[in-house]
Amino acid sequence: MTCNRHDSVWDAIEETREQAQHMKLRSTLTMALQEHIARAKLKRAQAAKLFGVTQPRLSNLMRGRINRFALETLVNMATAAAMRVEMRLRRVA
Repeated sequence: MTCNRHDSVWDAIEETREQAQHMKLRSTLTMALQEHIARAKLKRAQAAKLFGVTQPRLSNLMRGRINRFALETLVNMATAAAMRVEMRLRRVA
């Protein structure tokens, strides 16, 4: 039995490196938005209004259904919450 090591779960389950990278970014943004909601003690209706989404859409976010959100949508939601999104690039060996 061969044991493959991966940097993240996304590297293990996604078909391509590109898909894994997208999922890593989306999961990071999703967790940051969830933490923001908890820290600010926002009710779901308040958070939905703040992010400019419907309550069912917010429920998808809170349940971690990140495959239902484009990266651009998550960035827009973070920006609406006065969060600054930064990206860092580095060469992979």
